[in-house]
Amino acid sequence: MKKYKRTKVSMALSLIVAMLVTLADPLQVKAQETATVKGTVQAGTTSELLLLSTDEGKMEIKLDSGTDTSACKVLLPGKKISVTVVHGSDEYLHAVKVFGDAQTSSLTIDTSSQATVTGTIGSKTTGDVLYVKTSQGEMQIKLDTTTNMSGCSILVVDRSYNITCARGSDAYMHAISISDSGAGPVGAVDTSITPAPASVVTASTMSVSGTVSDKTEEDLLYLSTKDGEMQIVIDNNTDSRNGMVLTSGQKLTVSVYNGSDAYLHAASITATKESMGSSQIDNSTTATVTGTVRGKSTENILVLKTPQGDMELKLDTVRSVVGCKVFVSGKKLSVTCARGSDAYMHALDISGM
Repeated sequence: MKKYKRTKVSMALSLIVAMLVTLADPLQVKAQETATVKGTVQAGTTSELLLLSTDEGKMEIKLDSGTDTSACKVLLPGKKISVTVVHGSDEYLHAVKVFGDAQTSSLTIDTSSQATVTGTIGSKTTGDVLYVKTSQGEMQIKLDTTTNMSGCSILVVDRSYNITCARGSDAYMHAISISDSGAGPVGAVDTSITPAPASVVTASTMSVSGTVSDKTEEDLLYLSTKDGEMQIVIDNNTDSRNGMVLTSGQKLTVSVYNGSDAYLHAASITATKESMGSSQIDNSTTATVTGTVRGKSTENILVLKTPQGDMELKLDTVRSVVGCKVFVSGKKLSVTCARGSDAYMHALDISGM
């Protein structure tokens, strides 16, 4: 990944960059002297790096946990935005706040007939038209200024979302609301299982990605990112249904916000599940096993250390989890399971001990 360079940049941009102050901690970027740049989002933008085409040239701007995206969560190719930036000690520009251009529309939407789809935003997406890859095929869904995105941390290509939509007077389907689905590009993850969060987080959030450190505890996630190690609190409001296994080395995307205790808190935790096919479960004969979580457990397969030896349990049919939010190495669990047609035992109900 190339760092932002000031080559071929006009004198005006050079003056802007000269205003920016070097900060000591790239994970805690704070605006002391800032500048605002305008441009168009380019293909290749991710939840961590914004590629912006401006009149002065192409800029690479980092998106941090502290970046305020409340005024614009849409970072899709072709989107015109303004960004308040500051210079970090890592020689990158860092986004302090992202703004979207105001738009107006006179079309009407039939909200009496709505549908919800889960899919991945495709690379053909430009401007205000989403190309959404679903299990039924590709859909074109329009974004509006009225689209409710309170459940979405940031909207980028190659991420999966739940989209509630309805038909507009222009014959397009329009997005009524968009939320993070907690699924990777391989498909949707079931969000019907418990434990549901105690309440919905309404604070401004930002997505960070990294791998779980072996220091992680049930109530404190140590996440190793390319910018350093982050400590993120897991509390009753954390939605961990799509990322319950927090063993060392697991790759996660975490939606975080600033808590009143000066810690970052997790609004949601997402781990990509692999597609492992379907299996018929024999629910007529179940068994309950007790053991401790082994470090080689993944979001797909829970490995329990039992008196009889290690036991592998698939996590694709979990109905409920009580007594804990996440599974860390050494956590003692009681698991009700049943055999599947694939010869694996499948976890049905899990209790923390």
